[in-house]
Amino acid sequence: MQLPARQTSRITTDVIVVGGGGSGLAAAIEAAAVGRRVMLVEKGPRLGGTTAWSVGSISATNTPQQLRRGILDSPDAHLEDLEKFNSVLGLKGNAALSRTLVDNVPETVRWLMSMGVEFFGPMNELPHRKPRMHLVLPNSRAYIYHLSHRARTLGVDIRTSTRAIALLTEHGAVLGIRCDTPDGALEILARGGVVLCSGDYSASQHKRAEHLGLGMADVQPVNIRNTGDGHDMVQQVGGRLINSHLFLAGIRFEAPSAKWLHRLPPWRIVTRAMRFMLEALPGALIRPLVMSFLTTVLVPSPKLLRQGAILVNGNGLRFCDELDSPGPCIAQQPGQVAYLILDAKLAARFTGWPNYVSTAPGLAYASIADYRSNRKDIYREAPSLDALAKKIGVPAEALARTVAEHNRNMGTNAETDSRRALDEGPYIALGPVRYLINFTDGGVAVSDNLEVLGADGQGIPGLYAAGFTGMGGVLLEGHGHHLAWAFTSGRLAGRRAAYRAVTDDIPEAAHAAAPSH
Repeated sequence: MQLPARQTSRITTDVIVVGGGGSGLAAAIEAAAVGRRVMLVEKGPRLGGTTAWSVGSISATNTPQQLRRGILDSPDAHLEDLEKFNSVLGLKGNAALSRTLVDNVPETVRWLMSMGVEFFGPMNELPHRKPRMHLVLPNSRAYIYHLSHRARTLGVDIRTSTRAIALLTEHGAVLGIRCDTPDGALEILARGGVVLCSGDYSASQHKRAEHLGLGMADVQPVNIRNTGDGHDMVQQVGGRLINSHLFLAGIRFEAPSAKWLHRLPPWRIVTRAMRFMLEALPGALIRPLVMSFLTTVLVPSPKLLRQGAILVNGNGLRFCDELDSPGPCIAQQPGQVAYLILDAKLAARFTGWPNYVSTAPGLAYASIADYRSNRKDIYREAPSLDALAKKIGVPAEALARTVAEHNRNMGTNAETDSRRALDEGPYIALGPVRYLINFTDGGVAVSDNLEVLGADGQGIPGLYAAGFTGMGGVLLEGHGHHLAWAFTSGRLAGRRAAYRAVTDDIPEAAHAAAPSH
């Protein structure tokens, strides 16, 4: 017996937003705030996107936090310093979008604060000439908590587990989207337009291999839902990608296990109390909080490897040259994990700046002592290699053989060799560590107004993009610029789609660009 085909439903609204992360929620809120009917579709079961996985910092000037501390700053100075960050890429960025970012992000910070988001800072990060990095409290999930509440208050129709698979077009204009839902196919038409905020392509194995090289094919993403759906839909209607080869990946320690502090809701009474403690209490009391709670993303310093630490896999074996891009090699190991092995001499060097184990941007430089006291989940110490092997669950004989072979290849002159033999207990293992791809920076080409550009370089009517999807060639090196772009570009794109909305009826005949498989 053949089951009847599921029917395709069709509904109409003013503005459609694809993606429920920071940029998507910002777009939906701004469109709804001017009275438009807004529908937001998110393919995952809950809102969050890459924003919920981020460190949570935003870099901006002329904020209430800067002014409260008497810091005089300007968007012009921010733009100059952003170009210093970006100079390491050797690429020409999108000057107009960079200007849009620095001019609008101060208001974006105030906009976030108006919804209940609390920031600590600003903190300094060179080459910023002034402290500009604002850290969200208690963590990046606060953005989603407050923005989703605001969106629902404004009447945004939020539909999760709803995946946009194609754009509906008519005479070169985008009229809406076609979606897969648990209840069947759904077509949504929009009078004002569609705003794509569907993230990057870091979770697509074939796109990683195509754009980043075969060595990145097996590297796992931070956000498993960033499969480049928006990129596919834009390319199907003639759009193009810019800087598709750019990405950020790195070796990182596993995040701490959930504690009661992590489950605290980001209510203002809670986050304001946290900000007061961070501003008023001495550093010795704050460091454990930073290490185990605020900083969930800890990246081991390359200096550990340059000065002699080695990487071993779950079999206790060394598997790469630690000084030659070891990250992708970690992704090829059993369980895609590894451990950093140090001895007492090497550990004694890592007491803080300039030799630190990791850094929480703008807050603290973590030492071995910090990890010993505050991150026992990823710190193991033992008097012998045999005992250390038991603590991290690797074969003792293999670990001893690995370290002995490493020591035979090391020099002994401390004045000429930065890497030394690991031969003095107690021995230390840090980890596990993983190599993950945080995000890709290759977004679609957009105009200065965030309208998606077609093959002829002209805007595609009714189609906008923001966040990672709408990068448009803007370069965002340095902490706090990607989130700044997500919220700022989302706000602007949502507002422009809202103002485009008209009362004319949507044509009944609309066809979908073929979805990419």
